[in-house]
Amino acid sequence: MDKKSTERILVADDDAASRKLLVRILTKAGYSCSQVSDGIEALASLRADPPSLLLLDFDMPGMDGAELLKKLRQDAEPTIAQLPTIMLTGHGGEESEVLCLEAGADDFVTKPINQAVLRARIETQLRLRSLRIQLQQQNDELEAWRHNLERDLAAARLTQQSLIPQKPPTLPGWEIAACYRPVIQVGGDIYGWLRMADGRTLFWIADATGHGASAALLTTLAKLLFHHGSVEHTEPVEIMKAVNSDFRSIFGARSFMTAMCVALEPATGRASVVGAGHPPLLVSRQDGRAETVFSSAPPLGLLERSEFLATDIDLEPGDAFFLYTDGLYGSRRDRNPRLSSGRLAEMLQPMAATAHALLNRVVEQVAMEDGGKPALDDVAAVAVRRSN
Repeated sequence: MDKKSTERILVADDDAASRKLLVRILTKAGYSCSQVSDGIEALASLRADPPSLLLLDFDMPGMDGAELLKKLRQDAEPTIAQLPTIMLTGHGGEESEVLCLEAGADDFVTKPINQAVLRARIETQLRLRSLRIQLQQQNDELEAWRHNLERDLAAARLTQQSLIPQKPPTLPGWEIAACYRPVIQVGGDIYGWLRMADGRTLFWIADATGHGASAALLTTLAKLLFHHGSVEHTEPVEIMKAVNSDFRSIFGARSFMTAMCVALEPATGRASVVGAGHPPLLVSRQDGRAETVFSSAPPLGLLERSEFLATDIDLEPGDAFFLYTDGLYGSRRDRNPRLSSGRLAEMLQPMAATAHALLNRVVEQVAMEDGGKPALDDVAAVAVRRSN
């Protein structure tokens, strides 16, 4: 079917001979036409069955073309308010052109009508109308996509919130504080703690690639893998090997995540640290010293078999260790270099009175050094301090 035959044009002209001529021209050109003799009749017809385009005579008795157009442009129905309209006028000159356009016409044609000019201007307005309709459809599809994305992110956020511990465990002789600040509703950082079979407590943190719902799914997997690994193994090195093996078996080398875990023996303060491509563990000593424990292996998922090495540390009363993701390093905006683990270690001194105070101080100082601007990456951190 010819597309023109699907386009209906309403001709509004009080002169019967002019209407008949216009309808014949347009029908011959392949358009479907209807006609009315005055503005009042045109308004009723438009609201009952809006056409694709309106050919409107400027001079009509009763309601003239300008009055009709004013009502159309103020109509609450977008189909009517945005109806392409070409004004027909017997007045030549710039003044007449201005009057037509000020009345709200999209274009105008002067009488006597040149058929080629009329057809060209009709085709132009119908093409613009088609483009507007396509754009509206694309906007509607985009809005639907945005709505679905927000719904998915909201669901992912609820899921992730259920996975991230809402309060620290009760560990006699120890203080534990944590924070989680995703860039959007959900992020790729996660941390947790669990009781190991040998009585130690395993603190772990991971940073998956990306943001949004996909990263949230990776954090869900990370929690499952760490819990599964701690059930089968009692040494942090073996737990990391198990997590790496399971993660790679699922994704191959297509995704990866950095991670670090600390197996803490609460009674003695002895801890075993293992990292995989993760920012170094920071140890803040009561006497003012700061130490760093670096990762011994690349991020989880990159290599089928990684060599994980454990570093043992002893925490005396008043000492603390600090796990965090690289979002705490800040941004590279305004030519300011990102913070380093060394600078973060300096922020841990002097030792704060509690783990909460220590964590809050570091996070606040990082924000200040980054100009107080919103973070560009997810931030997660865990501070664990042995009570005096």
